[in-house]
Amino acid sequence: MDFGVSFQSHILNSWKHTVLAEQMGFTNAWFVDTQMLASDVYACLTLAAEHTRTIRLGTAVAVAGTRLAPVIAHSIATINQLAPGRVILGIGTGHTAWRAMGQSPVRLNAFRHAIEVCRGLLRGEEVEYHEYGRQSRIRFFDLAHGYINVREPVPIYIAASHPRALAIAGELGDGLITISILSPEQLQTTLASVVPVRKGLGDLPVVTIGVSCVLQPGESHDSPRVLARVGPRIAVALHYAYEIVKQGKKAPPYLQTLLTPAYCTYLDQRWSEIHATHSRFLHPGEEKFITPHAIQAMSLIGTRKEIIDRLKRLEAAGLTQFVISPPWGYVEESIVEFAREIIAHY
Repeated sequence: MDFGVSFQSHILNSWKHTVLAEQMGFTNAWFVDTQMLASDVYACLTLAAEHTRTIRLGTAVAVAGTRLAPVIAHSIATINQLAPGRVILGIGTGHTAWRAMGQSPVRLNAFRHAIEVCRGLLRGEEVEYHEYGRQSRIRFFDLAHGYINVREPVPIYIAASHPRALAIAGELGDGLITISILSPEQLQTTLASVVPVRKGLGDLPVVTIGVSCVLQPGESHDSPRVLARVGPRIAVALHYAYEIVKQGKKAPPYLQTLLTPAYCTYLDQRWSEIHATHSRFLHPGEEKFITPHAIQAMSLIGTRKEIIDRLKRLEAAGLTQFVISPPWGYVEESIVEFAREIIAHY
């Protein structure tokens, strides 16, 4: 099992947190790409690349459509020049990045095309590219003078949750990124959409991004400390489910019971601002919807032994990397705690 940490990209802080994560034994650092809420993801990756030596660096996730596919490929290939062989392009259709602008994520045919263009360009190939109703063949012109690096491979990990997107991940991805899938049953259900299209393509690394908190002696699941540590990330997943339901679709099964009618009414009244707090803090009054049941289902919480046992079961079901995503104010504490209590004893 690999262990990573995901950051709300911050130009002054994220590289320092990456240095700490590398020192504490994490294998991966992932950076959020969300233009209305955080710093530029590639600027943050640049600083992290310059200040680290071994930890793998990735986008989690680059958002199809907010940048043209050749721009995404060019940006990550530039980072690969600074950190050769330890860069991953995580890419998704977009949730916060698009919805924070009042727009819907890109459609799956456009998403597929973006992945295919990035894949070819990152292999140094000439590719078919269409945009704005025009089609052409494109390639990076200069691969020999250090502008970018496509010599060392850049794996493409695809973020997906619904069956059609999961099928694309199985077909085109070098890895799969999921959000808060923390039970073996949920994981197996998710992978059921991947396996049929994966035959002959090799094993697929599976990442889930969530939160963890080691309980202190006598501490309850709904203590103020626990809620502050895990509540904001749980809310991100539930906001995603809420947006899916607003479109007339079904939320992922593992989120349906947690998205109560009362919570939906609460979010209806704050729709224009719900994304502004993502991975940072809860809205006033939102804490009552982050119940002990939600905390237990959507975070790794418990004693050291309990958390490690859950991770072992997830690994047996196919998970290859667990990523903590701590909120503002708790990044250093979360990195150190998880490294000392979990990584060191895994």
